[in-house]
Formats: sequence, C-alpha cells, structure tokens
Amino acid sequence: MLNKFIVPLTLAASVFVQPAALAQTATYYSDYYQGRQTASGEIFDTWSNTAAHPNLPFGTWVQVTNLNNGASVNVRINDRCSCGIDLSKAAAQQIGLLQSGVAPVSIQVLR
Repeated sequence: MLNKFIVPLTLAASVFVQPAALAQTATYYSDYYQGRQTASGEIFDTWSNTAAHPNLPFGTWVQVTNLNNGASVNVRINDRCSCGIDLSKAAAQQIGLLQSGVAPVSIQVLR
C-alpha cells in the first residue's frame, strides 16, 4: 500500500500565501515626545518614519495604509504603545492623518 503524506489545506495555504494585512487604528505622537527615549533605546525624532506597536519586534518595517484615503507609508517599529499603531508626525502627515488624528489602517509587515 502506498503511504501518502497529507498536509491539511490550512497549513499548506499558510506556507505559500503572504499573511493578510492587519487592520488596526492609527494615531500619531504628539510633539511632547520629540527627543525622548523610545522603548528600543533610540531617541524619538518626530520627522523620521518610525512607529510604536504593541508587539511587533523592534526594527520591523511595515507598510501602513490609511483605509480612508488609500495613502501608504513605510515605517520602522522602534517603540511600544497600547493602541493599534502610533506613527511619527512625518509618517502621519504622509498618509493624511494630521487632520483627524486617528484613522483605520491596514498594516503589512515588509521585513
């Protein structure tokens, strides 16, 4: 009898398909944090493309897309927050977040 190795469909699909983007809420840092130390030990610069996330590893690059207007920005995680994702002012400006201060976004891990 021929023995076959059977892989459940969900496991097989997860090997070949990129994980779906995570839907979360984005906010941005106030100017109060400029020059302060982040959880990673870096000094926060409001004009760099960085962000805080509750659990993504420091140094992870993600693409954040504002679901209200389709604008995207790539940011590097260098801090922690208790919300979905907290963007630097520069990153928030690039996706049109400065007016509203908060928006639904999708987050795609790049590397």
